[in-house]
Amino acid sequence: MSPRILMAAALAAALAGGCGSDGKDGLGRKDGSDAGASTREVPPTRVEVVKGLPGEGFDPTAIYRREAPGVVTVISEFVGAAPEELDSDGARGLGSGFVVSGSGEVVTNAHVVSSGEGRRLRRARGVFVEFSDGNQVPARIVGTDANSDVALLKISPAGLTLRPLPLGSSANLTVGAPVAAIGSPFGEPQSLSVGVISATNRTIDSLTNFAISDAIQTDAAINRGNSGGPLVNRSGEVVGINSQIRSTGGGGEGVGFAVPVDTVKRSLEQLRENGRVSYAYIGVSSVALFPQLARRLDLPVTRGALIQEVSDDGPAKRAGLRGGTREQRFQAQEYRVGGDVITRVGGQRVAEESDLARSIGRRRPGETVDVEIYRDGRRRVISLKLAERPATVSTAPRP
Repeated sequence: MSPRILMAAALAAALAGGCGSDGKDGLGRKDGSDAGASTREVPPTRVEVVKGLPGEGFDPTAIYRREAPGVVTVISEFVGAAPEELDSDGARGLGSGFVVSGSGEVVTNAHVVSSGEGRRLRRARGVFVEFSDGNQVPARIVGTDANSDVALLKISPAGLTLRPLPLGSSANLTVGAPVAAIGSPFGEPQSLSVGVISATNRTIDSLTNFAISDAIQTDAAINRGNSGGPLVNRSGEVVGINSQIRSTGGGGEGVGFAVPVDTVKRSLEQLRENGRVSYAYIGVSSVALFPQLARRLDLPVTRGALIQEVSDDGPAKRAGLRGGTREQRFQAQEYRVGGDVITRVGGQRVAEESDLARSIGRRRPGETVDVEIYRDGRRRVISLKLAERPATVSTAPRP
């Protein structure tokens, strides 16, 4: 079973009610101004800087105390979304997010503020952000990145206390390192769960049929509504965005996945500039080559990406790359054999399963790159111009 995207959880009645009945305005902020006055004082914004936690130990209490105020609940209004994404009223969904700047930027998953996939992806009609102190404000969707399941929201910071969370790095994570997840599982805001990094370099689904590589696997409890919340390390730095679970019953079973923060940073950079994110694309589907399979196929290399199919009208097709021509079964799996084996992209070795997607994903559309292949036992280098990744393709996920 493939990992399930944590679609927005049902919005609890306790969260939906109570606004406007306690001396607050419709946004949940204290408003003592005179409604008839011609001028209105703008309340100040308070920004609290979160610094790294001292010491080498893992202190969930300290992490929660410092990080939780920067974690928010994200409430989305939908029209025409799939039933599993909505609450009983058929209109609202709920997820998590976190503040990343004092100017009011909030990060969450793209699937928290949108519905559908690929070309059918639709943004929510309205988005609201609720803070731990009870303030609830409207948010504007700056942009979404369906390929990495990242969204950037913007709120007005006036009158709010903002606690931006520091972004760490996901480049050198180690299995067994402790982590904490904070979010709103099943609509229960500001919930903390702890665990460890169970694995790195996982591949998970996106909102297109292109995979997200380098994902983080964790056994910290993640459930519906946790989507978009931060996964933080012992220093209180965000290392990923909690996004998916693998489950047989729909709940957290100790196998959760987070989009790595280095991927998130790349998305945020382009979302801030353009409101969208572009990815390079060559148009192949492939499987990892390993020594036993290479011997069976009598190939001169033991590692690489064995091309299964080549997409029509893609850069690989135009450059002459070839996919498999016949089916062959080996070790209980079917392979399309007879195609090219990609061993390097731009001088970078392709050895692991996700290396090809990672290498192409780090480049920009329009770049020209040299691709080393082996065909009919001989090494070749083919130059191709990378295209922009489409919203969807007709077959399996491709780099």
